[in-house]
Amino acid sequence: ELENTLILGGVSIPYHKGTVAHSDGDVVIHAICDAILGANSKGDLGKYFPSSDIKWKKASSKIFLDETLKMLKKEKKEIKNIDIQIILQEPKLFEYLHVIEENISKLLKLNLKNINVKVTSTDGLGLIGSGNGIATLCAVNLIKK
Repeated sequence: ELENTLILGGVSIPYHKGTVAHSDGDVVIHAICDAILGANSKGDLGKYFPSSDIKWKKASSKIFLDETLKMLKKEKKEIKNIDIQIILQEPKLFEYLHVIEENISKLLKLNLKNINVKVTSTDGLGLIGSGNGIATLCAVNLIKK
């Protein structure tokens, strides 16, 4: 497992810690993929891109997203809107939220007004609060084309 730079929503965030992950560790893109797969009744990211497969070592999460979007297209569905919550203690992300939203808009080919990214902390509690963890929640609404 590798310690990477901190990449969130495809955006490199300047910080002295990165994620420890098999791929690039972009927890935002991973959560988006999982939300799309779940809303489409297609399982989860590990089903298609297991960390046990050397093929995905150091892989960009954008590859996972592209493949997930291809599955969605096959089902003749599209994203109506998406809500993403990043949970971490540090770094403070307020100044990066719009950049992350803009990048997600490009990656999903979705109007910026249909994307919401927010951030919260655990106020010092637990693994995340100690600065040694990060979590992301994502909800997505799909519609038939």
